[in-house]
Amino acid sequence: MDKVASDLQQRVLALISRGVAQATTDEEFDWLARDVFAFQYERCEVYRAYCDRRKQTPQSVAHWKEIPATPTSAFKDFALTCFPVEQAVAEFHTSGTTREQAGKHFLETLELYHAAIGVSFAAHLLDENAEMNGRDARSTLPMMILTPSPEEAPHSSLSHMMGVVMEEFGADDSAYYVEGGQLLLEKLVRDLCELQWAHEPVFLLGTAFAFVHLFDHLDQQNLKFDMSEGSRVMETGGFKGRSRELSKADLYALFERVLGIPTTRVVNEYGMTELSTQFYDATMLVGKRTDGKTVPPWARVLVIDPNTGREAAGNERGLIRIFDLANLWSMMCVQTEDLGIRRVSESGVMEFEVLGRAAGAEVRGCSLNAENIVVE
Repeated sequence: MDKVASDLQQRVLALISRGVAQATTDEEFDWLARDVFAFQYERCEVYRAYCDRRKQTPQSVAHWKEIPATPTSAFKDFALTCFPVEQAVAEFHTSGTTREQAGKHFLETLELYHAAIGVSFAAHLLDENAEMNGRDARSTLPMMILTPSPEEAPHSSLSHMMGVVMEEFGADDSAYYVEGGQLLLEKLVRDLCELQWAHEPVFLLGTAFAFVHLFDHLDQQNLKFDMSEGSRVMETGGFKGRSRELSKADLYALFERVLGIPTTRVVNEYGMTELSTQFYDATMLVGKRTDGKTVPPWARVLVIDPNTGREAAGNERGLIRIFDLANLWSMMCVQTEDLGIRRVSESGVMEFEVLGRAAGAEVRGCSLNAENIVVE
């Protein structure tokens, strides 16, 4: 890693290390974001050609909001890296149908990726100063993870994240409950029973899809639990099951009714393969149920009107655009296909809510594909 790259990485790491509570000013974020933009423009040939075609370069961009966004679809057509792709230490793939080409996110180092994971996760899901049963909750909650392990799914960014948080924050008896594509329901139910009998809190982490299967199984077995105080859930969205579809509100009600875990201890995580940073509902931070997601100091979120390509007016729906400084080695500014809305929380903090998927949506003027990009 050369000095320019090393210095930029250290600046981003220093920002992440401050935690989520100390916000960055617009001036501070702008300074670093435009330096990262210049770095990516120089070192990623495809991105440079894209920016040149749009006539948006480090010399012409005067503010971070003007930095060209890379659509998520481009990760399917190009290896969007600021380093030789053969040097990647990790390669994450998007999910999709077997007929669909997967998007790929390559990482030159995991240092930024892991730093962003740990800081945001701890702030939104762990009791930083609490002790339960005389023990520090940060290191003794058993994590019951309803995804494959990183070893079983090496190209899954979600499984990788689960591995990071289990190693850093999980108790010794933490475990994965998906093997060979199957949810280990009997083992999961047995372990929940043991924790309930021992009056031990539990930390459940997984996809909404997996939780639907768990609740269907418990209903068939006529089983309910009353997990100990301090139990919590992190779920990763997507509320469809094979046989039925649940709203977010209905799913969260099941956590309370079937597992005894109040909805104020259930937190949604929003993440993407193409990003290094995850975003969480502020529920446990504010002590009440909310769908508003906080934005950590090393990131920014805009909502874009797809018809104009410009920032939507306050409280108007649009497509979510994310600026993630932890994505130093790939693309900092990513245009998603998810609908959202930005608003100011009761505490005066800017937050956003994810409203759903707008499949195939494209922001006007935001197209990066093999047909219209020519690299000499």
